Amino acid sequence: MSYTFDPLVPRPIDLPTVVPLDAATDTTDGTTDTAQDLAALDQAKIFAAPDDPAQWAAWRERLEAWRTDARERHGFTGAVYERPQAAWAASCFTIAQVWLWDELLYSFEENRFTPERFLADARERFADLDAVVLWHAYPVIGIDDRNQWDFYRDVPGLTGPGGLVATLHAAGLHVFVDYNPWDTGTRRGEGDLSELAVVVADLPADGVFLDTLKKAEPELVERLEAARPGIVLEGESKLAVERIEDHSSSWAQFFADSSVPGVLRAHWYERRHMQHHVRRWNRDHTDELQSAWINGVGVMVWEVVFGVWVGWSERDAATLRRMVTVQRAAKDLLLDGGWTPLTDLAPEAREAGVHASLFSHEGVSLWTLVNRGEDDWTGPVLTDAPAGRLIDLTGLAAPAAPTDPTGSPVDTTGGTVDGAGAIAPSVTVPGRGIAALVHVAPAAAEPDWLPGLVEDMRRHAPSADARFPHRLARRIVPQAPAARPADAAPTHPGTGAGQDAEASAVVVPAGPYVLTVRYRARETGMYQGAPYVEEWKPLAPRLHDPRTLQRDGELAAPVAVAATEVTNAQFAQFLDATGYRPAIRHRFLAHWVAGRPPAGREDEPVTFVDLDDARAYSAWRGGRLPSEDEWQLAGETGGLLRGAPVVWNWTESEHSDGRTRYVMLKGGADHESVGSEWYFDGGVQRPEFSAKLLLPGLGLARSSSIGFRCAWTVNEVTA
Repeated sequence: MSYTFDPLVPRPIDLPTVVPLDAATDTTDGTTDTAQDLAALDQAKIFAAPDDPAQWAAWRERLEAWRTDARERHGFTGAVYERPQAAWAASCFTIAQVWLWDELLYSFEENRFTPERFLADARERFADLDAVVLWHAYPVIGIDDRNQWDFYRDVPGLTGPGGLVATLHAAGLHVFVDYNPWDTGTRRGEGDLSELAVVVADLPADGVFLDTLKKAEPELVERLEAARPGIVLEGESKLAVERIEDHSSSWAQFFADSSVPGVLRAHWYERRHMQHHVRRWNRDHTDELQSAWINGVGVMVWEVVFGVWVGWSERDAATLRRMVTVQRAAKDLLLDGGWTPLTDLAPEAREAGVHASLFSHEGVSLWTLVNRGEDDWTGPVLTDAPAGRLIDLTGLAAPAAPTDPTGSPVDTTGGTVDGAGAIAPSVTVPGRGIAALVHVAPAAAEPDWLPGLVEDMRRHAPSADARFPHRLARRIVPQAPAARPADAAPTHPGTGAGQDAEASAVVVPAGPYVLTVRYRARETGMYQGAPYVEEWKPLAPRLHDPRTLQRDGELAAPVAVAATEVTNAQFAQFLDATGYRPAIRHRFLAHWVAGRPPAGREDEPVTFVDLDDARAYSAWRGGRLPSEDEWQLAGETGGLLRGAPVVWNWTESEHSDGRTRYVMLKGGADHESVGSEWYFDGGVQRPEFSAKLLLPGLGLARSSSIGFRCAWTVNEVTA
């Protein structure tokens, strides 16, 4: 029986857990229903809140009882949260998942990392970031035998003084590395525990993201802590209660909430345990933003999901800017103050869908409000008007009010005031939005963070509700190659098919064509952008299954595609004739010995060349690389020959959407990394198969499994 599901609807495993509120009764085994019910709550992602406000007090009592019971059952000590090197994790409210070769972080034109560009964008759109995961290997890993550690270690300019990691650290960001436990089919090293420990120490990294794992095994925790004391471990999904003891963070990924906002189980258990809400395929992040806000936790910003753009709207970015500005300023209140989820509010606000958590300590209170309704709510939100100073942090764009001669806000005796000094009898909570109130009791000391927070919130007033545009991929047209040196004779004589075309070239006639392209559905998508928008979690048959698409076009002139790939010997002739040297020499012809092809391998396809290297050779031959369509049209004639070993072929089908650069490969290769569906496609493929390769920079695109062949546009001679 096949499993079917609606990809747009949360699965049962994603749903919040109902908290039983019935009275306990004795059972035959000597326990009570209450004890059994409490233990069952260990499995929750989110504790669902009752719809009936009359049950909220009992619900909060049951959550308190669960936490006390669970801590006792699991022997919780909280020692991992006492490590001074890891204290930052408890207030890491925004973390970004970033492909190492994101074009905001790396310039292919300048061949260098551009953290200044990345940081400026984060500052403008998200009020800065607290941490970043430098995603490195997937979805490229598997193209050859390089393992996940190679994709960190082999990156020039990543480590050391002035390197990317050091620059991010200097800017105040903490850096996570990514651990892929499924990487077992590439070259083996010293074992995952040893290899990861070395990478963590060498970068140096502040945290490890546990890809596909909910938790690390105790031995891995111990090894990483020894390598980098204070290392923060963050799993991808629901963390077992007993492992909150040694994991400082976890993702709240694909966590559905109740209609009345619920409570995140792991954060309720230990307030210093930071969770990051994330729904990677969503374009509307309202739900996770509201849940993060009312729970006092963080958010994962992930706009480029393994090569496809799933950008945040300006509305969501503006919400996040205001959220994190408050959270960072009031972090001690969020961590140490009393937390009352679903605190009492004015009945009319509650009926409109407005809910709040209350965080309070020593006379200072913070209400984090959310509006579940579609319409703005403007009116009272509190049940009474407390004496002292009440500040509407998210309503600071209101008209100015009376000030004293120094320009300071004026309190109105017996009333409530906003940040500008005006009496504020009502609050606006935007539809599907958030709001924040701070109250300072008459006898309480004003927190030192409050004046600066008021000024910061003025700068982060809501923007227009505009969507950040979806970026459509554009074809990269390579620059015209420089003229060939006079002494650079073609390797083969011309045949009339093209300037320097090979006699055995396969000629594809001019005219319209229709192609069927086959590919494997991956998280990278193909040409159409994000493949799983608004989906909860891609599962088979939505992920990894074979698919087809149709491509049509027209050739303005016949195209001759070389029957064979360029060999090591031919590429050596090119170097001898032109003195070609790439701008980035890293990994260039890495398999050659003393600058020459290895003995006995002269006739093998040349590899360890990137697109620019292949383009330079093709231009010297008076040609170019074939497009993926030209390659397929020629291949389907049966006239294309494959060298030994069989290697993928570069094509002149390079694309960019402004954040991700990729190219389509054709032909397949003898190499195939096995053991996981997350690896890049391998094995020899039929001409109609295409594979989307995200392009790394700084020479890492050069692979032992990728070569190329030339193509020429035919200049037809008419009688």
